[in-house]
Amino acid sequence: MSAPSSIEQLRARFLDELAHVESEAAVRALRDRYLGRRSGALAALMKGVGQAPAAERPILGQLANELKREIAEALTSRVVAVRETRPPASAVDITLPGRRPPLGHPHPLTATRDRIEAIFSRMGYQIIEGPEVEDEYHNFEALNMPESHPARDMQDTLYTAEPLPAGPAIASVGGTGHPRPLTLLRTHTSGMQIRHMERHQPPVRLIAPGRVYRRDSLDLTHSPMFHQVEGLVVGEDISLADLKGTLVGFLQQLFAPGTPVRFRPSFFPYTEPSAEVDIGCLFCDSAGCAVCKRTGWLEILGSGMVHPAVFEAVGYDAERYTGFAFGMGIERVAMLKHRVEDIRLFYDNDLRFLEQFPA
Repeated sequence: MSAPSSIEQLRARFLDELAHVESEAAVRALRDRYLGRRSGALAALMKGVGQAPAAERPILGQLANELKREIAEALTSRVVAVRETRPPASAVDITLPGRRPPLGHPHPLTATRDRIEAIFSRMGYQIIEGPEVEDEYHNFEALNMPESHPARDMQDTLYTAEPLPAGPAIASVGGTGHPRPLTLLRTHTSGMQIRHMERHQPPVRLIAPGRVYRRDSLDLTHSPMFHQVEGLVVGEDISLADLKGTLVGFLQQLFAPGTPVRFRPSFFPYTEPSAEVDIGCLFCDSAGCAVCKRTGWLEILGSGMVHPAVFEAVGYDAERYTGFAFGMGIERVAMLKHRVEDIRLFYDNDLRFLEQFPA
């Protein structure tokens, strides 16, 4: 095969490969294959020109140099064409999968409250809310806590006003004829149970979640403002067995199926009999550790059968109706579920802590 025909074949092969180049990287690879100083196709061609007869060398050299110039110009033009067809850096490639934008998620206390509400909603409980500024009657007296009860001491309760003057607008509360001398920040949400029973006849099945306030110093396990969920069931033939079955079912849904639950006798002025409810320690699997004080149990909520004096305060027939009540701290539940040892972490607004609890 003559040298001129070899040059034409090389030109044809280059043009064929160039037609299939779609990126700058492919152009660079093609340049290396044809214009590389050591292994390029033009370098091999130039060696062949040096071995040709002396009379043919000038013409072959000229043809080879023209091909080299054509290849270089064609490669440069191809780079420009590739760049013009490439979308700008700010363009949106609609073929790419979408990127989920960063979103927030519920606070761990909100998520815990939502979880508790969802469980009781499935059990048929009504969710009620009410005022955080309460009167003494609904917060104490109607719950069988007379004026001399220790819970009414000023060191426990945050009062918001001096005794109110007597008058038609404040002479009684809830139509009961009881005076309303002081207002306070509610110490529990049980007052909403009284307000509901004043306006509704049995059967009653409700929970009352919300913020409550105490004269507590802020430390590892106490806060002057925290969250509670109080529950109440009233009807005919409601028994202690109903209370136990409800709370065991609730706790095993809240924590885990098979969670050990025990009831210990206790005292609350608005329930009789009363019981503290414990669950098996989540930190040591009930084996005994420093958190559960080597007992294998953790206190989770208080409960009991509604005291007849509470029914009398709202006008219910205590001979006909019975009921049970219970209450728990949402912070307490969240601390146990998430193994948090300092209640203050829930209120510090530290994203390093809060981001550990995705929805």
